[in-house]
Amino acid sequence: MNKPLVLGLTGSIGMGKSTVAAMFADNGVPVFDADAEVRRMQGPDGALLSAIEEAFPGSTGPEGVKRKELGAIVFNDPDALARLEAIIHPAVRAARAQFLADHAGAPLVLFDIPLLFEKTDVDDVDRIVVVSAPSDVQRERVLSRPDMTAEKFDRILALQLPDAEKRARADFVIDTGCSLEETARSVAALVQNLTSQLH
Repeated sequence: MNKPLVLGLTGSIGMGKSTVAAMFADNGVPVFDADAEVRRMQGPDGALLSAIEEAFPGSTGPEGVKRKELGAIVFNDPDALARLEAIIHPAVRAARAQFLADHAGAPLVLFDIPLLFEKTDVDDVDRIVVVSAPSDVQRERVLSRPDMTAEKFDRILALQLPDAEKRARADFVIDTGCSLEETARSVAALVQNLTSQLH
């Protein structure tokens, strides 16, 4: 059976990963968004609600997971975070396997995985694409987000593999420190290059 070439897209916070994932989709590449899948499974009537409520009583309601309450429980508690991840990760893996089966005829598919190096088995992907921008650009983007503080940003960065290490382990690096048009051209060229190699 033909299997698509699986690209794993990752990058540190504020590097423009979602924007680049949308550019791959614009070039006809099916995209599996791990974060969106988790939000769906934690939303109203989501598949993970009962397991999360059982592990963390009071953390869910009719609208789904109470993100603020659950976040407060797990943010500074590694054991609680590990319990939550043990619920979420197998469900995401199953959804990803289904996505792959649904797109078995595509030449390329993209897995958008924020913590590809930190939390995921990199053997699940054939090539790794890292989005990267200069650190001052990254900082400016992140600190412009609502509810973001310098302290929170530094805590998030501390949990992520440094950008330089991600770039070193990447098969391809997409620069997002330039104009959107330039980034879009880089993505289109990469898709064209990889697709032509597969024929």
